Amino acid sequence: MKVIKNYLYNIGYQVLAIIVPLITSAYVARVLSPKGVGINAFTNSIINYFILIATMGIGYYGNRQIAYVREDRRKMSQTFWEIQIVKTLMTLLSFIVFEIFLIFYTRQSNYMWAQSINLVAVAFDISWFYEGIEDFKVTVLKNSFVKILSMGAIFIFIKNPSDLMLYIIVLALSTLFGNLTLWPNIIKDLPKVSPNILNPWRHFLPMAELFIPQIATQVYVQLNKTMLGGMVNETASGYYQYSDNLVKLILALVTATGTVMLPHVANAVAKGNMEKVNNMLYKSFDFVSAIAYPMMFGLASVSLTLAVKYYGSGYGPVGPAMLIESIVILMIAWSNVIGVQYLLPLKKNKEFTASVTFGAIINIILNIPLIHRWGLYGAMWSTVISEISVTLYQFIAVRKLLSFKILLKETWKYFVAGLVMFIPVFWMNTHLKNSWLMLGVEVVCGILIYVVMLLILRAAILKDGKNIVMSVVRRK
Repeated sequence: MKVIKNYLYNIGYQVLAIIVPLITSAYVARVLSPKGVGINAFTNSIINYFILIATMGIGYYGNRQIAYVREDRRKMSQTFWEIQIVKTLMTLLSFIVFEIFLIFYTRQSNYMWAQSINLVAVAFDISWFYEGIEDFKVTVLKNSFVKILSMGAIFIFIKNPSDLMLYIIVLALSTLFGNLTLWPNIIKDLPKVSPNILNPWRHFLPMAELFIPQIATQVYVQLNKTMLGGMVNETASGYYQYSDNLVKLILALVTATGTVMLPHVANAVAKGNMEKVNNMLYKSFDFVSAIAYPMMFGLASVSLTLAVKYYGSGYGPVGPAMLIESIVILMIAWSNVIGVQYLLPLKKNKEFTASVTFGAIINIILNIPLIHRWGLYGAMWSTVISEISVTLYQFIAVRKLLSFKILLKETWKYFVAGLVMFIPVFWMNTHLKNSWLMLGVEVVCGILIYVVMLLILRAAILKDGKNIVMSVVRRK
């Protein structure tokens, strides 16, 4: 039940972290115009390369290492401070590199300096510790409060296109303050350790191993926006960003299981219980598939009218881009289970690194010709093909460790149910009146069709869901 509770907490925060900019983006899209939105997306994509240097794989690594030693509070405290020292030094190094970069790169320099607050915030991000001890309540509640405050600040202070700088600063400060709110608990709860016993550099090489997949991942998270800004224009970067925001909202519901299950699986690995590890993997894969298929088909079915309805008439290209990108929902969902929930806890870092590096190489190879030929939509297809490549590589990597017969047993049912749902909802979306009421009707119809199809196909997920509900009821 702890895993379920943590999953719900993590979903809550992940959704809020994306919903806040989504709620404000409809307002900001009209106030700042596509050009302002594009400048923010383009400059943010650049600062994220320096953030990547600062984080250096610490998110996954710190989460996992804390999970390994969490039953020994003194070891846990020592591990925390050692990892945090490395992270602080890497952030300082990254900021110095950023300053050198700005000597040579003068495009949008004022906005780049505003974005640099996000880099400073990295040094104070200790959410990985709370994920490792499976205490998601602290991060969710404190960061949620800050996110809501930032949303209010945007509506109060952002009034016209000239407020773009202020908009960037508000978003960056909300990240910084959210990270700072986590520190009082750490100082109060962790036992003190002598600086003499700290050996932070023993973590450096293992972090570096996970740094490579982070670099690779950032290639097709940020590079597409950077290349669109350079090869097409900054407005195209904004279109990509706004499509990606809506897709990431859906993905937050799916990939939240990865953050929750990583420490849980790592703890089981530390105890040598591999049978439990594999059983957790099979159940997690089935659950993720059951929600990823309808989300993929559902978003695709309403994407063409949703973008214009939500962002405004100037954002028409976002709809077709979202339709293409919806495919990655399933691919990232599967690679999150295999990669984050299985390969990383088993310390199969090389396989995980190779998979995302392979995807990054595919992305780089395809980006130039596809963006040159089709612009925004070329970048979207490049992203989709890259994510498919990552997932296929990871399936090959675990072929001798897992039973595909068990792993994929129920997935065809979710595919059929999702496809049957997609056809009528897509027709309604493209042929009937385009209004918020009709969109709501389409969503409800989609959910009902999917659930009915699962009942007809007798999907096992329904039985598992019933057992969870009954377990909760009995506990009460």
